[in-house]
Amino acid sequence: QVQLVESGGGSVQAGGSLRLSCAASGYTGGMAWFRQGPGKEREAVAAIYSTGSTFYADSVKGRVTISQDNAKNTVYLQMNSLKPEDTAMYYCAASRYGAWYRPESFRFWGQGTQVTVSS
Repeated sequence: QVQLVESGGGSVQAGGSLRLSCAASGYTGGMAWFRQGPGKEREAVAAIYSTGSTFYADSVKGRVTISQDNAKNTVYLQMNSLKPEDTAMYYCAASRYGAWYRPESFRFWGQGTQVTVSS
């Protein structure tokens, strides 16, 4: 049984940083982060493949880094220079079978961790 547990969300002021974590059990391999803001569709933030290749949405490129600790089965999302528009529930996803930027490409999802950025 695959379980994904996110942590690390919180409230920060614009310009601040947060590091999100997603601990996986019952699964090894590439993972991704998505987010869903109020009244918005779920959108891709970043992904890391099992090869180590990384991908980023244009909206976060240069401010966000995705990494993975295979020994801990954990994926991280380091977010810097946060903006109010980054406010969203952040979800990690695993077991990709399609394009990394499509939510429907992933079989397993965590419950999410809230990120709120105030101006």
